[in-house]
Amino acid sequence: MLRNKLILLLFFVFSFFASKAQESVLHEISVQYLDLLIATAKANYPRMKTYGKRINIAETNIKRLKISWFDLFSFSFLYSPNNTTTLINPSILNGYQVGMYVNIGTILQKPYAVKQAKSELDIAKYEKNEYELNIEAQVKERYYLYVQSLAMLKLKGSSVTDAESSMKQIKYRYEKGEETLENYNNVMLAYTGYVQSKIEAETTFLIAKSNLEELLGKKLEEIK
Repeated sequence: MLRNKLILLLFFVFSFFASKAQESVLHEISVQYLDLLIATAKANYPRMKTYGKRINIAETNIKRLKISWFDLFSFSFLYSPNNTTTLINPSILNGYQVGMYVNIGTILQKPYAVKQAKSELDIAKYEKNEYELNIEAQVKERYYLYVQSLAMLKLKGSSVTDAESSMKQIKYRYEKGEETLENYNNVMLAYTGYVQSKIEAETTFLIAKSNLEELLGKKLEEIK
């Protein structure tokens, strides 16, 4: 008889753990929602905006260098009337005089300056692309932790509900004298442990939610 009870008890224990092992958070993960979170982080996270500004500055610098080709040439205009020539300040050329000067050194340096500016633009784009991959990985990791913490919170909440039901039943039996004080205390301690575990799960959930929202720049409730 004892052997049959032991086998029956082991059966329920293994059935319990088997059912728990089948539970998974994978069905709670939404690929579409995750893509939306990644897009939101890329649009709102301050460092992403910084990389965008660097690209704009680099592009503006290239345009400025291209326009500054005209700075290589300088023009002068001089008017010397014929009747102003004197022995003290003789003027060989009279009338209107136009001159143009070319800075050879700057001409030689200009292509290298433009090339360097283009390289700086490429570097800014590479850095932005690299950080996009980085922030995408961070959003995924924090989203998965958020989903995990939410699942754990639901599980702990369900455990507290079941433990509360058992606690009420044994309390009722104890008050009627049908249960011992030792068993009553054990159930109360177990119930307290479940409640404490739920509180810890709530804290973990709130931290995971806050960490994810840090990257998003928005509350999760605002993203739909």
